[in-house]
Amino acid sequence: MSSTFDEHLIGQSSSQGAPSPIIDADQTTFMADVVEASQQTPILVDFWAPWCGPCKQLTPVLEKVIRAAAGRVRLVKVDVEANKSLAAQLAQMGLPLQSIPLVVAFWKGQVLDLFQGVQSEGEIRRFVEALLKTTGGTMPSADLLAEAKKALTENLPAEAVELYAQLLDVEPENPEAWGGLLRSLLALDEIEGAEEASGQVPAKLDAHPEITGARAALALKKEGAKAASELDTLRQQAEADPSNFDIALKLAAAMNASGQRAEAADLLLGIIRKDRDWNEGAAKAELLRFFEAWGHTDPLTLSARRKLSSLLFS
Repeated sequence: MSSTFDEHLIGQSSSQGAPSPIIDADQTTFMADVVEASQQTPILVDFWAPWCGPCKQLTPVLEKVIRAAAGRVRLVKVDVEANKSLAAQLAQMGLPLQSIPLVVAFWKGQVLDLFQGVQSEGEIRRFVEALLKTTGGTMPSADLLAEAKKALTENLPAEAVELYAQLLDVEPENPEAWGGLLRSLLALDEIEGAEEASGQVPAKLDAHPEITGARAALALKKEGAKAASELDTLRQQAEADPSNFDIALKLAAAMNASGQRAEAADLLLGIIRKDRDWNEGAAKAELLRFFEAWGHTDPLTLSARRKLSSLLFS
């Protein structure tokens, strides 16, 4: 939806000082606070009325998301009951103001998008994220997530924990933040902390790949912790009896828990190469658990998966 507004029809006003992220507007300030301000910053206009029950549900959630945007999007609230003339003019220009709450996104003086009715926090957040993407920006939470991922990739798990925690303060239902927090705690060998954090993940996220993968990593870390302490012994036993796949399987778990992921994958691939059906495909099943724990886009996962495919389809 796109529409340009005539300042002579609605009226003009000038604003002073730094703009607040959430303000009220009326007939005299609409041009300055919405149409003109949208030349620099995306503006959401919340059209509401005191008698509108759904408006009272929507506005607090909308304000929460706007505050999280930290000034990258502004919210302007317009009481249509107190500004009937303005509402009538806007309705003539095509805005469906017969049904409120109505939230309209303005950018460069035009209507860019809108939604009607009560929306969940997640839906509003996605609306704002899409608006920012269209206008060349991102939510601050996206920046935090990128920083956290970078810290974890660069082997700075303590820094990553702090960043993921900050993100969860803003977005408590962000699956990438929860998954990253669990993996960062595991990188610090804080198994109890990771277990505690896992128990705090909202139930609605349980089936999300970020959560299932992080929990798989937690399970492998717990299982491999004891084996890791016996790594040297297991290695000697495996060298002494290469045909003992039970020991090789334990050694792979110990290697993975000790951070020797590539070696662990190669050991399991070796079992599959020799006997893919051993113990009802136990080596393949363990390798697939590794993939889930490491993440399906992890470079080592991709490399080992290619090797597994070559073995299975050769």
